[in-house]
Amino acid sequence: MKKPLIVLLISMVTLSSMDLRAQLRLPAILSSGMVLQQNDSVALWGWAGPGEKVYVTTSWNKKTDSAIVSNLATWKLKLKTPAAGGPYTIDISSRNTISLQDVMIGEVWICSGQSNMEWNYHNGTSDIAADFASAKNPNIRFFHIPRTGADYPQDDVKTAWTHCDSNTIKTFSSVGYFFGKKLQQDLNVPIGLINASWGGTPAETWTPEQIVHENAALKAAASKLNTFPWWPSAAGKAYNGMISPVTDFSIAGAIWYQGESNTTTYDTYQQLFTSMIDAWRAVWKREFPFYYVQIAPYKYGTTNIGALLQEAQTRSMSHPKTGMVVITDLVDSVTNIHPSRKKPVGERLANWALAETYGKTGLSYMSPALTASVLQKDKVLLRFANAMNGFTVNGQAAEGFFVSAAGQEKWYPAKAKILNNTITVWSPELKNPYYVRYGFGNTLIGNVSSKEGLPIIPFRTDQFAVEQVPVK
Repeated sequence: MKKPLIVLLISMVTLSSMDLRAQLRLPAILSSGMVLQQNDSVALWGWAGPGEKVYVTTSWNKKTDSAIVSNLATWKLKLKTPAAGGPYTIDISSRNTISLQDVMIGEVWICSGQSNMEWNYHNGTSDIAADFASAKNPNIRFFHIPRTGADYPQDDVKTAWTHCDSNTIKTFSSVGYFFGKKLQQDLNVPIGLINASWGGTPAETWTPEQIVHENAALKAAASKLNTFPWWPSAAGKAYNGMISPVTDFSIAGAIWYQGESNTTTYDTYQQLFTSMIDAWRAVWKREFPFYYVQIAPYKYGTTNIGALLQEAQTRSMSHPKTGMVVITDLVDSVTNIHPSRKKPVGERLANWALAETYGKTGLSYMSPALTASVLQKDKVLLRFANAMNGFTVNGQAAEGFFVSAAGQEKWYPAKAKILNNTITVWSPELKNPYYVRYGFGNTLIGNVSSKEGLPIIPFRTDQFAVEQVPVK
């Protein structure tokens, strides 16, 4: 009698374990309260018993789709989403049923980078508190991925979707929030924001490991990065833990604020950054827009590594479907690497998206960019794009311009005369100026903006090896 009883108990435990393993499960990003990309073919996926059939029914069309679970216990299917709206429900069933409630259809963006993207109310952002009273908005949803590094690509994270309100905005990316808020106001659709950012991280750790290690220049630069106990620096670690788990989730695009931790490897940053963008697009299988913030002036030291990193970011704008926000006018102090005002940063990123991704007209979103430098005897005439209505000066006179003679690396402060969308510069100390720099230096900040309030992109017309701060 005892032996059959033991066998029965073992069988019951085995069956119970099998039932537990066969339970239908979903990744955290597929949960109640989520936002799905509108007018798209979006993926739903998860785990269940091998060979079983998973049924998915959506309330927006009452249609049921199905998928067979693989021998790895995984399943995936794609659904067509309608135009923005909600809330909807999605019922997913196999051996058990999961009902997703309060699902919205709208626009989904990923917000990534290092601390200036991560920074929130508790870190001291100065302009978020003004939104507390009006922050409650069920049409803005947050998915905040916790800091997670991994040696290999992961398929899930531990977090959940939340509604935007006075509490959730305190811990969410302030740049991301202000970006999403403006999109929601101007597009009048639900907005889903996925925050995957980690202070201190170099771009290498957000890039798939093989992209860095299979390129000799990128691999050599990565080996020069310092390691710290507070964040990963090795290639792919943050990507594996924080980006890989959501790459099956359809997005409209990405915003990025990073670069401070790559100033010592500025010479390979353009290649690294654009390779990272391409790698993300490849795994998402779409050439989504990628808008980013140029790092702010900061006292890195005597060598102009910050200016050179800014220059690499400027050059990265030649990459398809990218755009850069300039924030030199938002710097509180060059001794603080975290400018406290995040609202204008998020809104400038949103304007790029509204104009370039969503086709909104009448927006000023591109900073003035140098297009030509013309020698005129004892002066240099500078021509600019994105300044159709001319310039404005924050102060009594234009500052931030320096000139040098041909073949010489001694720089002199320059005077400037503005006429429409051109600026003529010269120096009483230099008879024949040849090269011009503007705002080019770790702590040098120009004070000239377009009439619409967007600062000129820092630039230089020389290609000298930069080892000194211009003479003041």
